[in-house]
Amino acid sequence: MSPILAPVALAKASRLINHGPTVLVSARHDGVDNVMAAAWACALDYDPPKLTVVIDKATRTRALIERSGAFAVQVPTAAQAAMTHRVGTHSRSDEPDKLARAGVGLFAIDGHDLPFVAGCSAWMACRLIREPHNQEIYDLFIGEIVGAWSDPRAFADGHWRFEHADPALRSLHYIAGGHFYAIGEAIDVAAQDAPD
Repeated sequence: MSPILAPVALAKASRLINHGPTVLVSARHDGVDNVMAAAWACALDYDPPKLTVVIDKATRTRALIERSGAFAVQVPTAAQAAMTHRVGTHSRSDEPDKLARAGVGLFAIDGHDLPFVAGCSAWMACRLIREPHNQEIYDLFIGEIVGAWSDPRAFADGHWRFEHADPALRSLHYIAGGHFYAIGEAIDVAAQDAPD
């Protein structure tokens, strides 16, 4: 089954993660794909759009990113909580069939040699901005977002629409020990001259 995808303008790409969701980070190098979960990811800049993500030295995904210079960041849904936890707690180094065991479906997007995770609500293709000091000392990776897409049932016209979407499409927020929260209800505050 093909994912439901709509392009997101790069000027709005930071909105895909500025609400602090747990993300899935995927990478490919030399025919090897891997996916891991990361709780520490955030938007960094608008023009060009950039994000940061903390990726431990022990992960297989990190080695793929460092070798390929590219990675994808996805926003998994509440329906994907078990899969997200599994790819975040099992290593492909110890479990070569980790992705199959976790039920990860991958798909391609033209123009990007990356494995994208099916079933998410948002996807971002990133070019690694190499910062060896930050990567080595802080495990902090910076990516320039070079492509962005969303499931329009959850994110459309530059805004999340969780209050109108199926609750299974809500983003996940990891606490610890396999405990997640799904994003809650919207609270609107009237503001004069608020930016779009």
